[in-house]
Amino acid sequence: MNETNPKSGVDETAELKELRRLSADDLPAILLVSEKLRRLVDWLGRFGSWFAMPLILITAFDLFIRKTGKIQVWLVENVSDFFGSTLLQELEWHSHTVLFTLVLGFGYIWNTQVRVDLVRETLSFRKKAWIEFIGLTIFLIPYTCVVVYFAIVYTVDSWAINRDANCAWYQCGEISASLVGLSHRWIIKSIMVIGLLGAVIAGISVWLQVVMVLFGPKHWRYPLMTLEWPEESGATVEGKQRLDLETAKDQLELRSAKQKEATQKAQEPEG
Repeated sequence: MNETNPKSGVDETAELKELRRLSADDLPAILLVSEKLRRLVDWLGRFGSWFAMPLILITAFDLFIRKTGKIQVWLVENVSDFFGSTLLQELEWHSHTVLFTLVLGFGYIWNTQVRVDLVRETLSFRKKAWIEFIGLTIFLIPYTCVVVYFAIVYTVDSWAINRDANCAWYQCGEISASLVGLSHRWIIKSIMVIGLLGAVIAGISVWLQVVMVLFGPKHWRYPLMTLEWPEESGATVEGKQRLDLETAKDQLELRSAKQKEATQKAQEPEG
């Protein structure tokens, strides 16, 4: 009969087994799928992060030429309307939209999103895993799928505005409400669809991993995205029960060491 330690959340039968660190070649199919999805979201987020640079440069340039009005007037009259404040400001929030939406899933798989940890920090490892599982199953994945659907409708409507038979697929469409604003609004709206799809994929990736944590072998160890194994980096005892890890070893790690010691003694020749 399986018993669970209420403090560590570790299955007692698993404690008797030695921890097994899985290499990339040893991962079961469900974790391989999770890892491939994680890499896709990671690539998408790293790509999106590059838009921080144009966002900073455009914002700084816009502020500079607005504070020196004569330079902006000269640039607009002699170089291009591109240097008008309206265009630059719209480029700023376009860049911000790309940056924000493309890193939504990235932030989740790297566990950098804001969490309310007042309660969560006091819970055991398996309770945290159950909270993650329920949150993903009931809230994050379904809700984000709904938002993706409406984002697609939003993008298609933007693409269809002002369109006639003479327009190529990349022409026409919604434009800025300002006479000197940007055109092709459907492009930036389509980026929202891509970013939200990235968030869905990130949720599925973590969900697959949490399923393995909850229902797979308890002595398997592999890198986790939003959780920490009980024996790692202070996750053994948390909140009010946090202790010095040098004197309070994780129960699973302790049992594993005892089993190894007993095995070694049994193998020693009697003298």
